[in-house]
Formats: sequence, structure tokens, C-alpha cells
Amino acid sequence: MPRSPDLAKRRELLDRVHAYVIRNGLSDLSLRPLARAVGTSDRMLLYYFGTKERLVTEVLALNEERPLLHVRDRLESTGPPEDAAAMRRFMEEVWQDFTAPGLRAAFPLYLEVMADSLLHPDRYGPVMHDTIAQWTDLLSSVLLGIGVPEDRARSHAVLLTGAIFGLLMAPLANARWDSATTAYRDLLDSLEPVWHAAR
Repeated sequence: MPRSPDLAKRRELLDRVHAYVIRNGLSDLSLRPLARAVGTSDRMLLYYFGTKERLVTEVLALNEERPLLHVRDRLESTGPPEDAAAMRRFMEEVWQDFTAPGLRAAFPLYLEVMADSLLHPDRYGPVMHDTIAQWTDLLSSVLLGIGVPEDRARSHAVLLTGAIFGLLMAPLANARWDSATTAYRDLLDSLEPVWHAAR
């Protein structure tokens, strides 16, 4: 009878791999050097995770600082926004979650995954598809909750999700987080009147 995986050992390996890919990225990632760096063998990585792509997917899900987790926790603890002003505050908090200094070290990894998902959809395409879909569905639901019509709620959710991910890219190169924040607030300024009109 095959031995069941040691879950504590699996989590320990996953933590080590997470730290490694945050430092080194994915562009030259191969199992043997990775295994050596985290103190195991490529055979053991395959035993615990099956494929390199599955391993990377689990590494991304491991990040407990992900904004999506923060936002879901906030919605559960305080409830969803009830009007346009609360929606504006909520979206300001979402931006703060995304631009928190402690999260920035992981952004290059996410950008690599995004780029690779376009060039090689079979590798990480589902990861990015799910990430975008989760954000779009969540924001659409919150907008519906303040009375925005369904088609407009979906459109605004797509716009906000795309804008947030897009606005994160330039500051990684030029460190102008203030400019990105100003642009994001300009976007909210243009959307907020629609949210007020919804009621």
C-alpha cells in the first residue's frame, strides 16, 4: 500500500519554494536547481506536487498577503458597502491592499506568471484566468449591492480590475506609486457619480 504524503513536510517544502521563487522568479526555474536550493530532490518535489506548474500554482495561492484574501475578510467582518460613498472608501482600501510595501516583493513573480500565461496558456493560464474572474465577480457583486444595474456593475468591475492590475506595472519600473495612486483616484472620481445615481 503506497505511503501517504507527509503533510507537514509538504508544507515545509512549499514555504521554502515560495521564498525561493519570490527571490529568483520563474524565468529560469527548473526542478533540479530548485530542489537543491530548498534542500530536497526533484523526485521529492514531483512526489509532493506532481508538476512544476502545479507547484507554482500552489506557491501563488500560499501568499497570505494576497489582496483578495484581505478584501474577503473585510467584507465578512464589516459587511459590504451600502452606498456610493462607502463603495468609494472600499475601493480606496482595495488599492491600499494592492500597494502595501510588504506585497511589492511578490509583484514581479505575478507579472511573470501573467506574461507566461499569455505565451503558454497551458502552463499558468488557468491561474490568471481564475484571479481575474474572482476579482471581477467580487467587485460586480459589491456594485450590485449598492444598486448599480447588472450590466453596468459588470462593466465597472471589469474596468476596475483591469485598471488595478495595469496601474501596478509602471511603479515597479519607476517607483512612482504616487502617480499610480493619483490615476486610480481619477478613475474612481469618474465612476462615483454613476454609483450615486444608482440609488
